[in-house]
Amino acid sequence: MLVRQLQEAEKTDRKIVDPNGNWDSTRLLLKDDNMGFSFHITTIYEGADFRMHYQNHLESVYCISGEGEVETLDDGKKYAITPGTLYNLDKHDKHMLRAFKEMKLACVFNPPLHGTEVHNKDGAYELEADTISD
Repeated sequence: MLVRQLQEAEKTDRKIVDPNGNWDSTRLLLKDDNMGFSFHITTIYEGADFRMHYQNHLESVYCISGEGEVETLDDGKKYAITPGTLYNLDKHDKHMLRAFKEMKLACVFNPPLHGTEVHNKDGAYELEADTISD
């Protein structure tokens, strides 16, 4: 059995901070954990407004706290994000994420992330990245 505490993981290299200042993400499960997906607790900072396009991954996001919106760029639809909202980027959707109040999100990625990924110039995570060790 694999057990990790968020508060402990936040003190390690499992906590990745966006170089652009929009978010931080504590990666609780990664590719090397052999679960077939990765699981992260991500904080989107209040006022963040940025573009993403996960070309290599599918993502499911559950809002724990905060308030914001996600906009799908192909059709311009906007969806409110509040506690209890689940949204799924099941078509590699190009999207904008906005945080009106700091948001705490639980995120699942398939295929799983390696650990150190941050968004590239297209707003995607690369398939290969440095692995984080315990």
